[in-house]
Amino acid sequence: MKQRIEALRKSLAASSLDAALITSGVNIRYYSGFTSSDGIFLVTHKNAYLVTDFRYTIQAKAQTKGLCEVTEAAFSDQLDRIRHSLIADGCKRVAFEDGVMTVGAFQAYQAMPFEWVAFGSSISLPRLYKSAEEIESLQAAQRIADKSFLEWLGRVGAGMSELEATAELNYVCAKNGSEAPSFDPIIAAGPNGAMPHAVPGTRKMQKGDLVTADFGCMINGYHSDMTRTFAIGTIDNESKDIYDIVKTAQQMTLNALKSGIPGKALDAVARDYITSMGHGEHFGHGLGHGFGLEIHENPFARRDSKDMLLSGMTVTVEPGIYVEGKCGVRIEDCCVVTDDGCLNLASSTKELITI
Repeated sequence: MKQRIEALRKSLAASSLDAALITSGVNIRYYSGFTSSDGIFLVTHKNAYLVTDFRYTIQAKAQTKGLCEVTEAAFSDQLDRIRHSLIADGCKRVAFEDGVMTVGAFQAYQAMPFEWVAFGSSISLPRLYKSAEEIESLQAAQRIADKSFLEWLGRVGAGMSELEATAELNYVCAKNGSEAPSFDPIIAAGPNGAMPHAVPGTRKMQKGDLVTADFGCMINGYHSDMTRTFAIGTIDNESKDIYDIVKTAQQMTLNALKSGIPGKALDAVARDYITSMGHGEHFGHGLGHGFGLEIHENPFARRDSKDMLLSGMTVTVEPGIYVEGKCGVRIEDCCVVTDDGCLNLASSTKELITI
């Protein structure tokens, strides 16, 4: 954490800024180790301050371990504490996270005698490159997901609703050590699979269905993300062909992934192949996104992406085909970009599983 704060101070100095006001829960955690979003983290060139209320004071002191001064203050008094600390450290120009602060909160800060400078993307920029420790947490989360997926397949089948299957999946992941779901799982059977972000419902899984399962686990606040599509009983030839196209497209993209490839170009590898197989109109979302302390974060691999994928970044590889009224197929791995390829964190088979 100390290295992260020092890097932030260098970034502030380069922009002639005196302090950074960090208010998003994810960046508070990244820079301080404090896992609650009920707080404000202030970094100046002289000191670091974490302001929170009575409910979290013990937790904050334990998690920050002397990294910063922990100040207990009622919510109504917290802005006054920030103001006092900025004045005490001689600050005049203060960076803030413009992408997360509400208009109402900003107006309260504007009343203070400082110049406020939008600096949100720069505060988040170091999170693009994962450290060895961060990658270890991501790997641990994905190992739980892989283990849980196999166990879960033995607990579901025809006659079970999507909601019931989701409850089983959440239970198995928690039992195997996940801190929490990375996001609300997507369990979509049969024609519901044609909705990429379907919400699990009361439809019962049936023989002949393809079922899409998109879920993730969490360790130390770091998210995994995977999707597998499996069959219940015998499926028709068209569904098999769709599955094979997606599987091939995903492998082609994994083979192309390495440091230096633009996100737009990586997306095109899968998209061009799927289009050549007659399903271009059925692949309507981007190929992938970064993941870490958030399930969706920079960089992005999609048609309009301006991101360059570089060593140490993370990205999902998740092409799909979605045919309305019939089925959906998506296969997703979460990967760490390396100089000569990628580290694929997912190990679950991509051969079509039939239960």
